[in-house]
Amino acid sequence: MARVILVLGGARSGKSRYAEQRALAHDGPRTYIATATAADEEMHARIAEHRRRREGGGWSLVEEPLKLCAALRQAAVEEGFVLVDCLTLWISNMMLHGTDVAHAVEELADLLPALPGTVCLVSNEVGLGIVPDNALARAFRDEAGFAHQMLAQVADEVVFMIAGLPMVVKGQEPGAY
Repeated sequence: MARVILVLGGARSGKSRYAEQRALAHDGPRTYIATATAADEEMHARIAEHRRRREGGGWSLVEEPLKLCAALRQAAVEEGFVLVDCLTLWISNMMLHGTDVAHAVEELADLLPALPGTVCLVSNEVGLGIVPDNALARAFRDEAGFAHQMLAQVADEVVFMIAGLPMVVKGQEPGAY
């Protein structure tokens, strides 16, 4: 059975770096599942920065913007650590492709406990700000919030990042990273 870690936080809160540090502290194989697509120069730069941070860390990389459950089934192994970065991009990708997000998140929540190894999910907490002014943004915020609630229920550990500092919301963080 997988150990599931959910890392939430705002933009530039340190959530990806924290998750990467957790993975690097793990002795087994490490796989990074990237859900981002580089549609513009700014995203190219963000992806390059993430890649730079992983250099020399012995990572396997899977780029999968939509079929996250299939990617997890292939990547998760005993004694392994799979880092998914990030769920909100995955949700955004699904919304843009007309995928039933609630069903996909439910499938993910059902799959996670059955996987071997450790799975760490990184996601942006987008529900702390003002109510968005358009229907698509409100739908995205709602889908992300419902996904976080469902995945927090199956997670062994939930960590909220703020200003680069981890706040353990559920479970117990195993030491400093």
